[in-house]
Amino acid sequence: MSCFIGAVAARTSSEKEASPTFYKAVLPILQQHCQSCHRPGEIAPTSFVAYAETKPWASAIAQATRAHKMPPWFADPKYGKFSNDPSLTSSEVEALSSWAANGAPAGDPNDAPPGPRWTQGWNITRPDLVVSMPKPVSIPAQGDVEYTYEIVPTGFKENKWVQMSEFRPSSRDHVHHAVVYIRPPDSMWLRGAPVGMPFTASSLDDPNLRHQAHATDSDLLLVYAPGSAPEQWPDGMAKFVPAGSDLVFQMHYTTNGKKAEDQTSIGLVFAKTPVKQRVLTLQLNGGGGPPIPPGAEDYRVEVHGTLPNDCTLLSLFPHMHVRGKRFEYNIVRADRTIETLLRVNYDFYWQMSYRLAEPRFLKAGTELQAIAWYDNSKNNPHNPDPDALVRWGDQTYNEMMVGFFDVAVPAGVDKWQFFIRHPQKH
Repeated sequence: MSCFIGAVAARTSSEKEASPTFYKAVLPILQQHCQSCHRPGEIAPTSFVAYAETKPWASAIAQATRAHKMPPWFADPKYGKFSNDPSLTSSEVEALSSWAANGAPAGDPNDAPPGPRWTQGWNITRPDLVVSMPKPVSIPAQGDVEYTYEIVPTGFKENKWVQMSEFRPSSRDHVHHAVVYIRPPDSMWLRGAPVGMPFTASSLDDPNLRHQAHATDSDLLLVYAPGSAPEQWPDGMAKFVPAGSDLVFQMHYTTNGKKAEDQTSIGLVFAKTPVKQRVLTLQLNGGGGPPIPPGAEDYRVEVHGTLPNDCTLLSLFPHMHVRGKRFEYNIVRADRTIETLLRVNYDFYWQMSYRLAEPRFLKAGTELQAIAWYDNSKNNPHNPDPDALVRWGDQTYNEMMVGFFDVAVPAGVDKWQFFIRHPQKH
């Protein structure tokens, strides 16, 4: 009997020694998959950099990763491969579960890998330039807030190629989404609107300017929504900002019961090598049709568009509001069969860009299709009112349907040239 007990004790001790430790097994996973958000000053409420601050969360980490809730990723794995997929492998999930189950041991600090070289306050490399809204915007505690604009002159004396950019709201909890537009010096968009101070469409006296605040064909530098990551393009690709341009911040704020101020900044990293391809952000824009009926569980909206010229598809970024359920991008072939590029189980609070692992060359005339499904039923936990007839509009209780996508074109082609359609050769 004593020999049997001794054998069990030896095996238990051996198992404990073999169980994953923080420094050797867990920290590399956290560095690669989690610390972009889970570190001081970033979006996550907890930091997973040091052992002492991570250990209390061991069981929660194991549970969230087993359930595939973390790291957040919503692409259906049956369609497409994406370079920014943070999903854990099954062995990584098992390592985290085993670590938690065995008491979250620290292990030997000498086993720790070198830490990532994070830039304080940024998830991109240190910006060459930080552009901030000159004036803070006051956000009320309650009610709707119109889209708010600030026009910021760049003062660029020469053309710039932006390879990386990142949005940094100072009041992140109030930003529903935001867009930074490039207004080149020859553009007449919003000329006559205030520069360097916030304004809304209704604050403008000129009816023409009020209309312009709701529509533009200006090029997009950066789109931001909760959960979205910075833009980082490979060497040889970048977005173009002409000399003398202004940046126009379009901010959509929401209220949450607390007054606040926001003074958003964006960090820009300029290309250091010659740029051969210009990145354009385009969109398939739906909605605006019949409202979504009360209680509808699977309301479908579809939009099509054909590419006017050859391009290389880089990434896909769906945008809806809280009733968004699924979003899908497809190529419609000549025989009307469908190739699905991406299907997303949509989460308004984690709006992501999905970057193709292999950029896809698309010929002029390629037909793209975007389909969105909405859940306006009581089964949607984010639905503010299942009995509402939901109309299309700017506010969160309204709905939107925008399928943003990024393409690369020759460096000398701008968006207006790209949309010039030429006779198709057969």
